[in-house]
Amino acid sequence: MKSVTIGTAGHVDHGKTALVKALTGIDTDRLKEEKERGISIELGFAYLDLPSGIRAGIVDVPGHERFIKNMLAGVGGIDLVLLVIAADEGVMPQTREHLDIIQLLGVERGVVALTKVDLVDAEWLGLVLGEVREYLAGTVLAAAPVIPVSAVTGEGLGELIAALDRAVQEVQERPAGGPVRLPIDRVFTVAGFGTVVTGTLVSGTVNEGDTLTVLPQGITGRVRSLQVHKQKARSARAGQRVAVNLAGVEREAVQRGNVLATPGAFRTSHRLDARVFLLPAARPLKNRARVRFHLGTAEVMGRAVLLDRDELAPGASAYAQLLLEEPVVADRQDRFVLRSFSPLETIGGGVVLDPAAERHKRFRPEVLDRLRTLESGSPAEKVLQQLGAAEAPREVSFLAAATGMPPEEVTRQVQELAAAGRVKVLPVENQLFVLDARFYDKLKQRIGEILNAYHREFPLREGYPKEELRSRLFPDVPARVFQTLLQALADDGLVELRGQAVALAGFGRVLPPATERLLAQLAALYREARFQPPGWKEAAARLKIPPEEAGEYLAYLLRNNTLVKIDGDLIFHAAALREAQDIVVAVLRRQGEISVAEVRDLLKTSRKFALPLLEYFDQKRVTRRVGDKRVLLKK
Repeated sequence: MKSVTIGTAGHVDHGKTALVKALTGIDTDRLKEEKERGISIELGFAYLDLPSGIRAGIVDVPGHERFIKNMLAGVGGIDLVLLVIAADEGVMPQTREHLDIIQLLGVERGVVALTKVDLVDAEWLGLVLGEVREYLAGTVLAAAPVIPVSAVTGEGLGELIAALDRAVQEVQERPAGGPVRLPIDRVFTVAGFGTVVTGTLVSGTVNEGDTLTVLPQGITGRVRSLQVHKQKARSARAGQRVAVNLAGVEREAVQRGNVLATPGAFRTSHRLDARVFLLPAARPLKNRARVRFHLGTAEVMGRAVLLDRDELAPGASAYAQLLLEEPVVADRQDRFVLRSFSPLETIGGGVVLDPAAERHKRFRPEVLDRLRTLESGSPAEKVLQQLGAAEAPREVSFLAAATGMPPEEVTRQVQELAAAGRVKVLPVENQLFVLDARFYDKLKQRIGEILNAYHREFPLREGYPKEELRSRLFPDVPARVFQTLLQALADDGLVELRGQAVALAGFGRVLPPATERLLAQLAALYREARFQPPGWKEAAARLKIPPEEAGEYLAYLLRNNTLVKIDGDLIFHAAALREAQDIVVAVLRRQGEISVAEVRDLLKTSRKFALPLLEYFDQKRVTRRVGDKRVLLKK
């Protein structure tokens, strides 16, 4: 069943609360002061069962100018407005301000109730109807039905309910999938249950037992129980008014303006990029003017930094960065309202383009181009913009969050862009990481330059260690993603992957002649020494190899299995090792066992070499020590 929330709007004492009670039987004035003064101060809540079977939540907001901030806390999550205008007074100041707010928040549908018709005659009613129609022309409610009603006599209530039912069926349902986001408008405690928060669920589905986070504090709690329209429920979905009983969260730690959300789904931020609209009746807005920022149920002080001008004229709009004094939870395309610091009046609003923006310098064409793309670019342009600004592979979920598009739509765009050669896709397990094709080409050039310089400095090394290269280029990119990127470079023929190193394709196949000669001389020196090899420092000194270069030669010969290090600094030629093993095995097959002394004499060497050789054969599972002897290991 569709979930819809209706919000009232209108001037103080125009009969909003009385009308809601007449429609629903619920008195939304719950405070003693409200009863005494006869006006709504705080938000009130009710529900209405419509003929179609839809149960609509109703948020009854205060109309007095002093309580506009309370009104704003209630209308942020509504789908449909019930604009209330008293027939005996007509359009009044808060009528205008409330409708301005409704338009700024992007509420596109509504019904107008012309209340208190029992207090006026037919002629006066006709005049007021004309005035209302004239006022509504050019607004989002220009085509809205205007229903004369009386909460006292019941006149017009049936027609009003029918009009609301028709309007509700035209409302697009909010997404029940995705992360939970509940702007909190009330916090209280219930004896024996603990902390309860209420609000209109903007997105997602809440279930009993879910773990949710209160932002911006970052407090985590468990959903102990739920109520929807004062009835116990196992789950609540987007569009519904919901009360959430939270376990593990103290009442004092939560307040109106906080957001209950899926852990990790939203970031808090002090800085937002936005398109800001100034109402025609407002005064010009100067750069860095102090404003009251209203988003969802939150009210935060901040400054509006105009990015392309020094002053915003009434009725105009501009790109701006909002610098807020407290962190807020926002998402792309969120609507907000701006009120002046003093006097307290609604001056405009806007749309969030980047909910966690970096600080910008003003009048920068690249900044303005980026905001234009965020605001009105095609899905492909938005993906390319994010990739163009990135200097590392980006995963589809990152791009979805950055562009405000569903992950499946981002995946489709990425696949189309890859087919057109505009992006490079790196499949990593069940994820897709993406680079702009231009960045990928620059990356190939840069890696080529890095490896070429490395090979010149270290011609005998196998290649640049992969992990060092990752730390140099993309320290924040997981190793598995970097490995996939290297494989893509290898498939393109730029590099070769050699174990834990990466080299330019073809590197090392041909060494400089002088280097080849020295390597051959070192190999010959150890081959000729057979079973009494020199220490490495001695060998390098014989061939006049500088100490700072000797290690490179040794690493090369060991890596290519020309030489083998068997114990500490003891190095043998690989052919000499095979020869020694063949001699020892042949004797063991004849006589069954052999001692260190016998090996020493057989190989015409010393115990210094004979014992390490036998221990090496033990390690290689050729022989096995039994007492002071070795025997052939049976396989």
